Amino acid sequence: RYGVIDWVPTYLQEAKGHSVDTSSWGYFIYEWAGIPGTLVCAWLSDKVFKGKRGPASLVFMILVSAAVAVYWVNPAGNPGVDMVALMAIGFLIYGPVMLIGLHALDLVPKKAAGTAAGLTGLFGYFGGAFAANIAIGAAVDHFGWNGGFSLLFGSCVMSVAWFVLVWRLESGEVAGCSPGDDHISSERT
Repeated sequence: RYGVIDWVPTYLQEAKGHSVDTSSWGYFIYEWAGIPGTLVCAWLSDKVFKGKRGPASLVFMILVSAAVAVYWVNPAGNPGVDMVALMAIGFLIYGPVMLIGLHALDLVPKKAAGTAAGLTGLFGYFGGAFAANIAIGAAVDHFGWNGGFSLLFGSCVMSVAWFVLVWRLESGEVAGCSPGDDHISSERT
């Protein structure tokens, strides 16, 4: 999330030749597309996947990976494609971000809900904002925009792998690790 949004203006202007106005619109489109995307992701999680957070997040992150790849490889001179890719990334990224916090709340007893929400927020904002500004900036400085996008795309792939694991845990495919198991419930308290 931060890796794309923090670098939209700079990337669009430096690598794609967009004006300040166009790059500002890209930033705007990215953020506003997140509102309906979050709602759709939550609906999928609740209605289609019966309250399981991993599958909805997995679907959205696979699509985020594709949208990041399009945003990356789209040659300069195609501002419409850049804007559609940014809109897709914004639409798709905020749902999994929200579901991570919700999933943490699903896994802990009510008395620990505040702590779970706080910890996911802390690591999400501090780690995400910090890594986006420093790690991607360093990658771009040393390896160019391809280095920065390699880091972004690698993060997407790692997220997909993580959500596959979460889905397996939610489905009970990993022996003894289903969130509804009695021994896990007793460990939570």
